[in-house]
Amino acid sequence: MAGIAATNPQPYPTSRPRRESAQRMIQLEDITKVYHMGKIEVRALDGVSLTIPDGQMVSIMGPSGSGKSTMMNILGCLDVPTSGRYLLDGEDVARLNDNKLAEIRHNKIGFIFQTYNLLPRMTALANVELPLLYGGGKDRARRAKEALAKVGLGDRVSHKPTELSGGQQQRVGIARALVKNPSIIMADEPTGNLDTVSSAEILAILTDLNRLEGLTVIVVTHEPDIAACTQRVVVMLDGRIQRDQPLDEWRTTAGFAAAGGMRR
Repeated sequence: MAGIAATNPQPYPTSRPRRESAQRMIQLEDITKVYHMGKIEVRALDGVSLTIPDGQMVSIMGPSGSGKSTMMNILGCLDVPTSGRYLLDGEDVARLNDNKLAEIRHNKIGFIFQTYNLLPRMTALANVELPLLYGGGKDRARRAKEALAKVGLGDRVSHKPTELSGGQQQRVGIARALVKNPSIIMADEPTGNLDTVSSAEILAILTDLNRLEGLTVIVVTHEPDIAACTQRVVVMLDGRIQRDQPLDEWRTTAGFAAAGGMRR
């Protein structure tokens, strides 16, 4: 996907003010994740420590099997570590039960997936309303329409996924993540199924969510062009952080050249 740039010709309005302080939102301390396959022990994460301040846009890169997907699951409270501490807004979430983790996911985190994960028989509006069903969210239709308008789909609320392009379907996915008003957006290969033009549009939306609304945005990718649209690049290998650099440093050192080997 060479040449992708986060440019947005139609910026959307800001609805969330930036937080005044750059507090540490995410802090991983010596995190391990071990899976057992019979007598074989697989260490998907091996002593990972990472801090992500509030309002930062970070990419997590690595080849298949590097641990980046496991890292995303831990960060998104979809899974818990085998050992170590995960502090989210100062709360240790590493040992919470499933109900508490579901609460945190509902209140703080919006997810965007490579495959969109839209229900094909439901309209864009109904798909975006779905997260609000948990906990009895009020004004679902109004909030869903506002989220769709924010990503440029205010005129597509009645369309089903099969009536939308891939880029439009991913915009519905972003609106679904935004409708809960989260403080963190986690995007797993968000442009993996898109062409270059649609990829640039999606990246522009994610960049504006970070820059204009102050959301923390974490993008898992193996594409160096996608990582180059973020502020910081974390490279995983064999369950460990191999490199953690600000974008400018990553681009001017061996980091960017090494990442080029991960292009599809």
